[in-house]
Amino acid sequence: MYGTDLAQIYDLVHRERGKDYQAEAETVAAVARAHRPGAARLLDVACGTGAHLRYFTSLFDRAEGLELSEPMARTARAALPGVTVHPGDMRQFRLDATFDVVTCMFGSIGYMASEAELGLALEAFAAHLEPGGVAVVDPWWFEETFMDGYVSADVVTVDGVTVSRVSHSARRGTASHMDVHVVVAEAAAGARHFVDTHVISLFRREQYEEAFRRAGFTVEYLPESPSGRGLFVAVRT
Repeated sequence: MYGTDLAQIYDLVHRERGKDYQAEAETVAAVARAHRPGAARLLDVACGTGAHLRYFTSLFDRAEGLELSEPMARTARAALPGVTVHPGDMRQFRLDATFDVVTCMFGSIGYMASEAELGLALEAFAAHLEPGGVAVVDPWWFEETFMDGYVSADVVTVDGVTVSRVSHSARRGTASHMDVHVVVAEAAAGARHFVDTHVISLFRREQYEEAFRRAGFTVEYLPESPSGRGLFVAVRT
């Protein structure tokens, strides 16, 4: 999951597909400050290559990231010199700091393989928030909204590098299995192909909400968001 091959072309593909990281970051900042005015410190959990974190750094006085994949974290550190990107697993990280806002974007919370793991992650979020702090989570598709058999395809060319990305997602039990086929072609290096497989849990909305409450949050779900999946906004009690 999220190895060196994918880290190298991840942002290139998603930006050219039209993903607006800036708009998503600004939405999250506004939602968070509606619940915690003056929020100044943010931790972006599963920050990937830092695409959202880049904008969070201009929206908050202090913004840091946490990332499990070393190739993704390395890419983020190179792109954002001076910004701290911690190595860590969202289920069990411990930082010597607390924040006003903890975010988890791009459906990354769906990589929790069970309700127990989901609970561990949200408990870790709560442990790194000040009382009254806000967790903003962009969920993966719910069990009831997932489109079984969904196919996505894109071809982009940037700075002499052409990337084709074709993905197929299928429901298997309570998870979605997404196979992503990528071909990267350059004039000098030729073409190479790799496949990245993602197993992402299809939790129901009620399962998320109960997990937030058990972790010590009051929670609401906002169905409208730039990602199309909505946002969970949870305040640590």
